[in-house]
Amino acid sequence: MSAPVGEAAPDAPRPPSPSRITRFGRLVRREAPRTGLAVLAGLALALSFPPYDLWPLSGLAVAALALLTRGRTLRQGAWTGFALGLPFFFVLLRWLRVVGYDAVVGLSVIEALFLAVLGAGLALVSRLPAWPLWGACLWVAEELARDRLPFGGFPWGRLAFANTASPLTPLAALGGAPLVTFAVALAGGLLAFAVAALVRPRALGGSATPEDPEAPGRGPGTVRAALPGVEALALAAAVVLAGYAVPVPTGADDTVDVALVQGNVQNPGMDFLGRPMMILDNHVDATLALAKDIKEGRARKPDLVIWPENSSDLDPFRYGQAYARIEEAVKAVGVPVLVGALVDHPGKSGYVDNNGIVWDPRTGPGASYTKQHPVPFGEYVPFRDQLSKVITRLQRVQRDFYPGDHTGVLQVGPARLGDVICFEVAYDEIVRDTVTAGARALVVQTNNATYGRTGQPEQQLAMSRLRAVEHGRSVVTVATSGISAVVAPDGEVLQRSEEFTRDVIQARIPLRDGATVADRVGAGPEWALAMVGLLSCAAAFLIGRRGHRRDVKEKGQQ
Repeated sequence: MSAPVGEAAPDAPRPPSPSRITRFGRLVRREAPRTGLAVLAGLALALSFPPYDLWPLSGLAVAALALLTRGRTLRQGAWTGFALGLPFFFVLLRWLRVVGYDAVVGLSVIEALFLAVLGAGLALVSRLPAWPLWGACLWVAEELARDRLPFGGFPWGRLAFANTASPLTPLAALGGAPLVTFAVALAGGLLAFAVAALVRPRALGGSATPEDPEAPGRGPGTVRAALPGVEALALAAAVVLAGYAVPVPTGADDTVDVALVQGNVQNPGMDFLGRPMMILDNHVDATLALAKDIKEGRARKPDLVIWPENSSDLDPFRYGQAYARIEEAVKAVGVPVLVGALVDHPGKSGYVDNNGIVWDPRTGPGASYTKQHPVPFGEYVPFRDQLSKVITRLQRVQRDFYPGDHTGVLQVGPARLGDVICFEVAYDEIVRDTVTAGARALVVQTNNATYGRTGQPEQQLAMSRLRAVEHGRSVVTVATSGISAVVAPDGEVLQRSEEFTRDVIQARIPLRDGATVADRVGAGPEWALAMVGLLSCAAAFLIGRRGHRRDVKEKGQQ
């Protein structure tokens, strides 16, 4: 007897369930277009940073990530964020290829994991009203975490650092780099909202004709539906242009004449030091040439001279030859010189201090600043005993740098300057603490010889430009091999050197005592925006659970 119509035969075999490989293949095919778009967005985001400087792409990349994660699950959002983050950081940090491409890939993966968490958060809050606002707060939260974790964080790739010469830059004077990031992310989120709003009425429209203007897709209803998108576009434009309404303080309370000495190196790359005393001799010789030009009337005598990080490649307090050469240069130029030197730590054997030392022509070496934030795996090795056995390259870092315990405010001749050494310019709190401690101008002593002609010096100079606006201070960057530069308080680069040349830059820079709004509020806006972002995630999660329970209850009653 046959089974009734509509019922399966009792002994009919069930279709075999697809294997894991089959399911994975389907998943890959389904997600491939979205993943490809995320990769393209990541590459576009990388091009918004120096040395390319296509800053509008930063907002477009934010918009792309918002659209690609909108309405997705947490897992899908996380994958999309990672797919954007990995190519972004790989291109941005390609200057690490000097160390090895394994370093580029390893650091890129670690940094991309933060964007994976961001992608999951964007997917979650995309279900809330006003989701561009919550998404912008999450961008700030992601950068807050990435700037601090792990091992003190790595702030490279912040949206603010792609916008150091854009209409958004002046916002740094109000809320620092976090406010610039927030504005970029908000403008990008609003652009995504506009695209979603403008595409949806067209998708729902149908086939209107000129003879029937009231047909779907052409009637007043569709125009009304598109209005939120138009409003979002207008609001995004207002956010981008808001910086023009922010006054950037530039008036000088005093001025000082400085000379920046870029002595150059012989061997760019990992072995830039060459033979002992070579880097020091280069800077001494350049300073002696400056002294000769001053004596013969070809150059104006400065109030002070600044040498870069590691300009003395030997500890002058341990090697008499190095001490004598510095003394020779300082006495010849006749003004205080801020010398960058690696010095044996006085209290802990085996450790070294990365110092900026004020060297007076009459009294010799005096006050000094020690770099507070040594670079992990570059200037010290975490878990050295364990990791050095696995990664033998870490053995090249023979001694760990010891972190300093105070800000770099130094009296150098007539000027009270704030010394910030190399990568420290990327960290908000180090620069802010230096300014609030009394620095009237900022000095960035740096040694970019390892990463010359890789784009890294341009990325670091962009950070100096943002710091100038954020704190209303002139910033002078002095590098062994370039780029050395003078940045005005409004972020304009007044003078700069070429890479791998010997150069002396002389400039009169303003000294300022006033504090910007960003100086006064400190890290408050960053933490507030980050907390709003996290709370929006919690709200979206709770609303989602409530909706799921309601759906389950309704199904049970049917």
